[in-house]
Amino acid sequence: MDKKPYVPAPERPDPASLHGTDGLSSKDRLLRKICDYGIMALLVWTPLPIASVQPWSVLVMEIGVFALWGICLCMDQKPRPGSKLKEEMRRLQPIFIGLFLFLGFQMLPLPAFLVRLLSPRTAALRDQFVPASAQAKITTFSLLPGATLAATLELAAYVLMAALILKTVTHRAQIRRIMLTLVGVGIFEALYGIFELYRNNPHLLFYRKTFNLDSATGTFVNRNHYAGYLEMVIPLALGLLISRFDLFGEPGTPFRARLARFLNRGLATNIVLGAGLVVMAVALMLSNSRSGVVILVLIFVLILVFTAQAFGHTRMQQGWVRTVIQITALAVIAIGLYVGLEAMIGRFAVDKLLQEGRPRYWGAVMTMIGQFPLFGVGHGAFGSVYSAYDTADMEFALVHAHNDYLETLSELGIVGAGLLGFALGYLLWKAFRTWIARRHPELKGLALGCLVSTAAILIHSLTDFNLQIPANTLVFSVVLALTVKTAYHRKT
Repeated sequence: MDKKPYVPAPERPDPASLHGTDGLSSKDRLLRKICDYGIMALLVWTPLPIASVQPWSVLVMEIGVFALWGICLCMDQKPRPGSKLKEEMRRLQPIFIGLFLFLGFQMLPLPAFLVRLLSPRTAALRDQFVPASAQAKITTFSLLPGATLAATLELAAYVLMAALILKTVTHRAQIRRIMLTLVGVGIFEALYGIFELYRNNPHLLFYRKTFNLDSATGTFVNRNHYAGYLEMVIPLALGLLISRFDLFGEPGTPFRARLARFLNRGLATNIVLGAGLVVMAVALMLSNSRSGVVILVLIFVLILVFTAQAFGHTRMQQGWVRTVIQITALAVIAIGLYVGLEAMIGRFAVDKLLQEGRPRYWGAVMTMIGQFPLFGVGHGAFGSVYSAYDTADMEFALVHAHNDYLETLSELGIVGAGLLGFALGYLLWKAFRTWIARRHPELKGLALGCLVSTAAILIHSLTDFNLQIPANTLVFSVVLALTVKTAYHRKT
């Protein structure tokens, strides 16, 4: 018996749209639009003021996220995620509640003898640098409770942004719009970074550029963080192209039929996505970020590996599948190498690698972790505490560990880092398993881009602190939520 071909089912409407024209009052329609465009506005805004690394721009982001949640709560008929996704979110609620309770515990005034008993090094450092604290009867596990409060509010904004995506995004069109917005910002950052690279008086939009003058950085100060941003956006562009090409459609469909379908889905959009992909890859190469170059290659490797996993061995034997992916990867990488090869060879030079201080930083951070194993030094306190563990002369004080995992472990300890790591790992694992089982070709392509995007930045975080940069962390939280959303979309 012939196998019945798969035909994607039409998207089921939101339950609220089953009454009247769309089942929503004019008030709810307006509030939903404000939420949709508010999310996209935040994604456009955060990279512009030097990646929102200054306190005022972080505050703008936080106010924006909290305001959008307030708008969502004001809806009479709130958007409802699918039952499967809702079930998964309910399972993770205790983990996130536990994480924020732990952060509150770090700031909680406690009897000094208890802190001294459970974390002797916390008391010793206070006695060393703030002698008057030895007489205090009340103290905290966080060495800088004010910094911990600020960092906790910032983390809450990222978590709420992800939750807002999971709550309010109920249609594929919303997923596409958010991804297209991110790709649009990525293309702007790429073009602007290349433009400023060749100016005599380069700027970062509102600020004069004084660092990394030999590298494209867009509106970012640091080339590695610029590369990290592009690493998250490039896979989204690939996912959009793959979904439009119907790569995961019915097996056996001729290449010409898929190409015709691809062209019929909007030639202008296809051209912008394809050209933008190349421009972003070139800009990433011109950033002279060594990790960025490695991740760029890895992105296409992951696309190929995940596609093979989804297709299975038999499907990957179809020559055109491998050819399309390989040609795209080789074209993008070849152009990027041609443009930025000379500078990158200099950046990979052995003598420069040996002169860098990352191994020393990491050794000092490991010592810090060993002395604050359970509760850490306090969320957001790393930059102030690190100087006690590295006395080498440095031109600038080290504010971040150049390794997001080590920095998180030093600030949150095993307890806090374990809760955060479990939540992220659980979400990615469940999303991947659900993605493998999906049959809808468009959602499968979109989710593939999101999966590779999150994998790229998590790998880069082994050698840098991209997830300490607000613009990058906000994109990560949005893409992580989209990964889960596309994997579970309309699952009941």
